[in-house]
Amino acid sequence: MTRPLPLIHKIVEEHIGPFRQEHLDLEFSNGERRHFQRLVSGGHGAVVVVPMLDDETVLLVREYAAGLHRYELGLVKGRIDAGENPLQAADRELKEEAGYGARQLDVLRSLTLAPTYMSHQSWLVVARDLYPERLPGDEPEELEVVPWKLADLDKLMLRDDFSEGRSLAALFIVREWLGSQR
Repeated sequence: MTRPLPLIHKIVEEHIGPFRQEHLDLEFSNGERRHFQRLVSGGHGAVVVVPMLDDETVLLVREYAAGLHRYELGLVKGRIDAGENPLQAADRELKEEAGYGARQLDVLRSLTLAPTYMSHQSWLVVARDLYPERLPGDEPEELEVVPWKLADLDKLMLRDDFSEGRSLAALFIVREWLGSQR
């Protein structure tokens, strides 16, 4: 079923840190009127990088997660800086966080965090043919790099310290994509 988008009668903006919050006055095609809120990202998006050390091994990083006040295992990720495209941002973040560059980078798709109330998008990038290279990053401490076999994804997804949804989704997507490339 295809429905027309709701009519926006009014938008009121409010700035909250790096985000802009918008209060929307909407009217749906059935005449219902509602107020919604959404966070609009002020940046250029982000990248989630799946660095493949070889055909079967992904490199994860362990870093401090302030939102949960614990160390979390996940993928290389970060903001796209002004003037960068997703491939350039992925290569830079990979060098900063994991100490590797990639000779082959492929953007697979975009991922959203919570599309019902956030505009933020992250680009899923697969990095292959890795080589050692480190750039200084903005992390307060060096990140631990943890090799993980894609065949053991079932064990990883149940770990308490691996909870970030983008990382989990990205690994399943990449595992299927890599399988279709063979």
